[in-house]
Amino acid sequence: MQRMQEPACALLIYNTYIKNRNMRRYIMLLLFVLPLPVVAQEKIKVACVGNSVTYGYGHRNPAETSYPTQLQQLLGEGYEVRNFGHSGATLLNSGHRPYTKLPEYKAALEFTPDIVVIHLGLNDTDPRNWPNYRDEFFGDYTGIIENFRETHPGGNPQIYVCRMTPIFHWHRRFKSGTRDWYWQIQEEIEKIAQYSNCELIDLSRHLYSRPDLMPDALHPDPEGAAIIAQQVYSAITGDFGGLSLPAIYSDNMVIQQNKAFTVSGTANAGSEITARLGKQKRVTNAAEDGSWKVMFTPMLADGEKYTLTVECGKEKKKFKNIVVGEVWLCSGQSNMAFMVKESSHKAQSLANVKGKDIRLYDMKPRVFTDNVEWDSASLAALNRHDYYSPTAWQLQNEQNVSDFSAVAYHFGAMLADSLGVPVGLICNAVGGAPAESFIDRKTVEFNPTLVDILYNWRGNDMIQDWCRGRAARNIAKSTNKLQRHPYEPCYLYETGIAPIACYPIQGAIWYQGESNAHNVELHEVIFPTLIASWRRTWENPEMPFYFVQLSSINRPSWPHFRDSQRRMADSIPFCDFAVSSDKGHPTDVHPKDKAPVGERLARLALNRTYGMQHVARHGPTPARAFCFRGKTVIIFNNATMLNTSDGKPLRGIEIAGKIGGFTAVDFEKQARIEGNRIIIEGEAHRIRYAWKPFTDANLVNEEGLPASTFGIEADSRPPRRPGNRHNR
Repeated sequence: MQRMQEPACALLIYNTYIKNRNMRRYIMLLLFVLPLPVVAQEKIKVACVGNSVTYGYGHRNPAETSYPTQLQQLLGEGYEVRNFGHSGATLLNSGHRPYTKLPEYKAALEFTPDIVVIHLGLNDTDPRNWPNYRDEFFGDYTGIIENFRETHPGGNPQIYVCRMTPIFHWHRRFKSGTRDWYWQIQEEIEKIAQYSNCELIDLSRHLYSRPDLMPDALHPDPEGAAIIAQQVYSAITGDFGGLSLPAIYSDNMVIQQNKAFTVSGTANAGSEITARLGKQKRVTNAAEDGSWKVMFTPMLADGEKYTLTVECGKEKKKFKNIVVGEVWLCSGQSNMAFMVKESSHKAQSLANVKGKDIRLYDMKPRVFTDNVEWDSASLAALNRHDYYSPTAWQLQNEQNVSDFSAVAYHFGAMLADSLGVPVGLICNAVGGAPAESFIDRKTVEFNPTLVDILYNWRGNDMIQDWCRGRAARNIAKSTNKLQRHPYEPCYLYETGIAPIACYPIQGAIWYQGESNAHNVELHEVIFPTLIASWRRTWENPEMPFYFVQLSSINRPSWPHFRDSQRRMADSIPFCDFAVSSDKGHPTDVHPKDKAPVGERLARLALNRTYGMQHVARHGPTPARAFCFRGKTVIIFNNATMLNTSDGKPLRGIEIAGKIGGFTAVDFEKQARIEGNRIIIEGEAHRIRYAWKPFTDANLVNEEGLPASTFGIEADSRPPRRPGNRHNR
């Protein structure tokens, strides 16, 4: 959009009579396109009202790098921007340093600005202020707005109310109250903007994911100030850079069937957007913040090829060869990232290419977390969230299948076979990544346990030693104390989840845990929090989430971790797991036999998501153990006939009394299998199975699906049978 100057007489007229903001912008443009009588030109006066963030606190030379200064450079000579920021100022008149009693406020009113940008509230999070005077915030804020309107010659300056810039966790009062009060004030500011008919600028929108730009947790550095200036410039001019859509929309994409298909993006404020998908047409206008969204009616996988067009004036985006089918997100760490060409069944995988429509959205990192030091360009890119390489939806061929996740591809191939529809797979797995890096920041901040994982994450023993050591190696050349890394809590959510959250999916598959196995109890907090975070992101509390239980390797904590995963799958709704311990390796954390693992995940989806009850989803699952007449009996679900995977006697069962250690059961001498039961001579109180870091336990059901590592306690009485007098 062209930068504009405005004749003084016209300014008075439109400020007084034209209430619609988008109409104002349109009239301003016309004033400089149409020939007008020669009149004196006056600059549009912009007052930046605020606290230390507006002033430019922490900058070497605020007069050159504060956001109002940078805003002046963006707006150009037709505007006069002045900085009326005062460090420590509160919005509250009863606060410890009320803005209304400071000389900057008086000067701002005397300036009689045509545009006012108000960014106040951060200092009101001080315990001297918000807890005591929160009820006065609304009236004090609207009073400032009214004072600017009363002192303006036309009585109606353009006033922008700003949602506050972030306060990060290392602020000294974060957990003692600032965190909670900050969000309460944000909500109040939104109400004030609506009540006062002021446009709202969300200054947390881009900075909340950029802690690297906030050296003291509160004040943006010059780069952060530039982001603020750009947002304010776009709000004033309506210039959001024209029509833009997230990269997830491309040729060859797969639309999730039976769900409304959302298409969203940005455009210049107020501009009309026309979107067409097949015979459907949607028209909308970009909002004041440049955002727009349309929703198409749910479609069925019908074998048709569709085209999506999005038009905004002379700008047009066109996406071809689109199909409707099933879309799944495939995420985690290196065993999900492990490629087809590295697996033991590359030939089988490539044979699956024929006869199926599987489409791939492969989000590969720009730099891998290998044991190397990254260069300065890579480090800077990470801070800008430019971590994943640009990609687009791809039709499968031997090359891109070879480079894709082996587990994800075999999952998708089995779905395509069984459902007979196109399948879209989005993969954003990162080698070595801990689970906490995939959780959104606000969720972590408000979790009473996980909030502490944010602090000094490179020296925080809540994060695995290996992860911290590898991150330190990768960023060794950085001089930035707040240097970002993909293992940092929340980073992969911000770079890998948030950018695709606009895109409807059916569910997620997950293979991760190796980088969290050092602390089983902490992972029992992290894992359900991650699932809840993603379900909120996609606004689907029932979104299926299927994961791979850790394999087996000679790492001591892994039996406890596998059993914890089994128990969490039972306790988290719409969640299930696939066993992989029978495909492990004693020393290699990346076992190569991936096809069965992907297919076991597909069994979960086919059975639970797609209602194919005839597809077995689990191996034998312990239902109950009890002691009876000198024997211990374990009853299993998901089995009618227990067996062993290799035809040899059962291995892996251990028993113990109430106290004392476990001893292995010799199945040739003291136990037997009867149908779906294991009967052991002697009474045991505790039973466990496959409880070795690397296990060769071999229990399977009639489908050949393996049993999970488990621990169970035996009851002292047998189960009651129907008709027994004790059941009456």
